[in-house]
Parts: sequence; C-alpha cells; structure tokens
Amino acid sequence: METKVYETPCGPIRYWISRKSEDSKPSLVFLPGLTADHRLFDKQIEYFEKKCTVLVWDAPGHASSWPFELTFTLMDKARWLDEILAKEKINSPIIIGQSMGGYVGQAYSQMYPQKLKGFVSIDSAPLQRKYVTAAELWLLKKMEPVYRHYPWKFLLKSGTDGIATSPYGRSLMRDMMMVYDGDQNRYARLAGHGFRMLADAIAANLPYRLYCPALLICGEKDHAGSCIRYNKAWHKATGIRLEWIKGAGHNSNTDKPDIVNSLIEDFIILAAG
Repeated sequence: METKVYETPCGPIRYWISRKSEDSKPSLVFLPGLTADHRLFDKQIEYFEKKCTVLVWDAPGHASSWPFELTFTLMDKARWLDEILAKEKINSPIIIGQSMGGYVGQAYSQMYPQKLKGFVSIDSAPLQRKYVTAAELWLLKKMEPVYRHYPWKFLLKSGTDGIATSPYGRSLMRDMMMVYDGDQNRYARLAGHGFRMLADAIAANLPYRLYCPALLICGEKDHAGSCIRYNKAWHKATGIRLEWIKGAGHNSNTDKPDIVNSLIEDFIILAAG
C-alpha cells in the first residue's frame, strides 16, 4: 500500500492505495467508522489488494489525518473523498463503509448519484430522517460531554468490548483507541463532532437515495445504538439485501472477516455486472 496525503483547508487527509492495472476490475474504497482508522479494514485490504484497486483512509481528524479543524460537515467529507478519487483517477468506485463510513457513502451518493458503482454498508444505518426518533437526534448532539467526563479506562473497555466480540476485533479496536491515550479531550472532541455532524446530516432531511447496487451487512450482536433496528427498517423499506453476521458485533468485518470478505466478493461480481 502506498501512503499519500491530500491537503484540505481544514488539514491533511492521509490515505493508502494499492493499484491494479486492470481497468476492468472495480475499485474498492474502504471508509472506517467514527474514532476507528484505516487498520479497521486490514483483513479486507489483505484479501482484496491482489484482486483489484483498493483505497482506505484515516478519516478527517482521525489518527494520522491530524491536525484537523473539526468544523467540517458530512458533505465536506464526501466532497474531499470525491477529490481524492478524482486525483487517483478512480471512476465508479464501490464504497464499503463501516458505521460512520456508511453515512459518508450515502452522502457521497447524494452529491454524486451517478458515480457510485456499488455500496456496502457494514454495521451502519440509513441517513434518512424518517428512521430516527426526535430523542435519538437530540442525543446525537449531546455526546461530547459524555466522552469528556467518563474515565478513560471505562471508555477504553466499553469501546472495545462493546464494539467487537472476537479477540482480534477487540484488540484491534483497543489499538485504534490508544491513538488518543493521554489526550481524552481530542477523543471527546472527535466523537462529539462526528455525532453532531451526523445529526445535522439527518436533520437536513435529504433523500439520500442509492442509485447503485447495495448490500447491508450487520452483526447479530451489534449493540451500538439502534443499529439492528435501523437495518431491519432499512431493509423493509427499500428491499436492499441484508446479511446478518452470526456472533459478530458492531465491527463485524473484524469479528468475522472471512464471511464479510466472501459477501463483498460476491457483491463485486453483482455490481460489476
């Protein structure tokens, strides 16, 4: 993987790309969730980088994409992603987004409806306003003090045991959280901004339609927020295929990487066709 940096008015975005020469193969763009970084998709990159072009980033403000002004919107993230893809001459990407990464993918579809070749949501949820209660929307805007005042050891434990079920998934999430060890203020600001940004995008009440083939993946033990409820409703309202990952938590691609990789690989064939 080649490491690159894209400069924005708010700060640098660091990303990694492995390019295959076959233009006929689709390009996979992996977008990690809130407070996670590019390592979240290590098992997917390892599996797919020999098959097609793959790109993954540390999202703005996360890990090595720092320092960064936390003033941007979800649409800004989607725009910067499009500029990176244009720079890399990646056309018609398949976006694979976990949690917050899935929201970025939907924002990208809203802004560039004809560019997406496919969309895979991993333990994410729909951006449409109709799925979210007023109380949930209110809580999203009030999360920063929670992350600021809870003891770091508690956050570290809940952020690992509550997100993943496998030893690998928990160890990886702990490693990603330890980027912020000693700077809980940065962690709280990052999480708080992310949730407020999400709330603003939902409250905008935009269509957020997907005009490409799509796949929903969700861990059966995903207890992050109301993710299971959201995915059931998303599938029921749209008919988008929903795959439940037995025994997996919110980071199902780290808990059951072989199963998720197989689902993505089958989806690539569908989207490419």
